[in-house]
Amino acid sequence: MSIFLNNRKNNVDTNLNFDGEVDPTQRAWIEVSGKAIEANVRQLRSKLKNNCQFMAVVKADGYGHDAKVVSENAIKGGASQLGVATLKEGIKLRTYGINVPILVLGNLYTKKDLLLCFRNDLMPTVSTIRECLICNNIGKSNNLKFSLHLKVDTGMSRLGFECNQFVQQFNDINSLENISIKGIYSHLACADEKNALHPNSSVQLQREKFQKLLKLININKTQNIKIHLANSAGMMLGKDFHFDMVRIGLSMYGYGPLIRTNEKLFLKPALYLKSKVTFIRMIEKGVGVSYGNKFVSNRKTKLAVLSIGYADGIIRNLSGKISIIYNKKLYPQVGSITMDQMMVDITDSDDIKVGSTMILLGSDGGQSISPIDWADKCNNIPWEILCSFKNRLPRVQID
Repeated sequence: MSIFLNNRKNNVDTNLNFDGEVDPTQRAWIEVSGKAIEANVRQLRSKLKNNCQFMAVVKADGYGHDAKVVSENAIKGGASQLGVATLKEGIKLRTYGINVPILVLGNLYTKKDLLLCFRNDLMPTVSTIRECLICNNIGKSNNLKFSLHLKVDTGMSRLGFECNQFVQQFNDINSLENISIKGIYSHLACADEKNALHPNSSVQLQREKFQKLLKLININKTQNIKIHLANSAGMMLGKDFHFDMVRIGLSMYGYGPLIRTNEKLFLKPALYLKSKVTFIRMIEKGVGVSYGNKFVSNRKTKLAVLSIGYADGIIRNLSGKISIIYNKKLYPQVGSITMDQMMVDITDSDDIKVGSTMILLGSDGGQSISPIDWADKCNNIPWEILCSFKNRLPRVQID
């Protein structure tokens, strides 16, 4: 055994690109355009009211795009703050040298986590007096002020102080000497629904409730507390929702919020999902394809096997419902999507070969496929489509 291992070690092929790594485009991969992110942020900022800041939401590895690439280019486009979901995500951005304010949108409740948050210059979201007191003690122990954001629940029933208790609690929190309240915010539950602009919609009621609370606590403007409520969809509802800052996720990545709006956003999708053809075979009429034989050929059919599947994050429920682009033409995916592979009917193509690159998400010529298209076909949402892509799909920055 030792001889075998030694021989393997001595015969390792070190003539590889990418610092000894396998070529990231040898199988399937995601291409990310940093310039598209930058352009989208600039475009969205142009829609904001004067002096409204832009928080780029880069949680879930930048919605599957690569948080480092997204963050750096969002900042180039004018984002002044970043939002992450977890402590680990925030710490990782700091290791990249990113030094803008970063808000942890998830709930940190242990002293250890809040201390790590403080030491990495991250701002926690606080929803109870208990966490405020912990933060104050951490700040006092270090003879500094601990910066944080307070969240109020106005209708999401998730994180946040109870509305009917917030006024008294805010006054108590504001008296603590070793915390610095950098923001007060809430989150819209239904901003992407069709009736969002109706005067009596839940969205409008949330905004009104939020405004009443802000009036009751009578914020001192010298404290420079940023007030924020809107996500991507909320931002498009109008400047009444902008306050001092907006938190933008989906739109920054190039996809319009799912609401009725007459405003053209001119956004650029920043993600391409591509895969190589690894095998081609011919089957006769009446032959079943893939697990369960749910697709049966109705003619002599040429199949291309793509090396990508549900283990990469392609939702299996999309089986037989999507098409793949090659050279400005669409080709139907057939049969069940398997863990690592899928089949595509390329009978009508003479130019697709083993090694050809096909586009699953993206555009080529007049053909375009987006996560919104996939979401519509499997009764899902584009956020989940984007966040499903696994780490074994390399992210390749293309500009």
